[in-house]
Amino acid sequence: MLLRLRVSLPDRPGGLGQVAKTLGALGADILQVIVLEREAGRAVDDFTVSWPGPVTAAEARDRLSAMPGVRVEGVWPTKEVPGSALDYDLLMHVAAEPARGFATLVDALPGLCGAEWSLAVADGAVRHASLAAPEKFELPQSPPRAITMDADELRLMLLPVLAAGLHVVVARQEGPVFHRAEVERAARIVDVVSKLAARAVV
Repeated sequence: MLLRLRVSLPDRPGGLGQVAKTLGALGADILQVIVLEREAGRAVDDFTVSWPGPVTAAEARDRLSAMPGVRVEGVWPTKEVPGSALDYDLLMHVAAEPARGFATLVDALPGLCGAEWSLAVADGAVRHASLAAPEKFELPQSPPRAITMDADELRLMLLPVLAAGLHVVVARQEGPVFHRAEVERAARIVDVVSKLAARAVV
């Protein structure tokens, strides 16, 4: 089973090694570490691990949280294979078929963002939806810039595409709130896709 763990830990020599050692003792194989943030003496890291053993997400959270200064912000299943280049693959597909740009984007975003589903809304109607996305979705608000929010036990990322009159929504149920580094990455990808898709209209 592939899991992502978001861990906040003291940003000091050996801190990351202690977390890695604890994960190893639990039987986890660390496949990837992404540093999301380093400030005010703390770091926030996302670990992608393969967990073949019987350890539950709750047990992993308890063991890591027992380490001094360590906070587990989330443990959730992921389908993103470490080392894959899903963002590049997405952009190549959009460049090849720009007229399908937003549909391709919406299909790819759950895998890129460690989320359950995504969709694109315009004028109150769902225009594109990934697998598992609801058929109808009422946009809580129409932000002029990328934001995150909680709604109905979902963590949402709202990404405006003003030039196309769309809002892209990405939803995560099991994991933590989207980190600003995730939002910035997704917003850049949406911006590139919107520019490529615009070429198909010209």
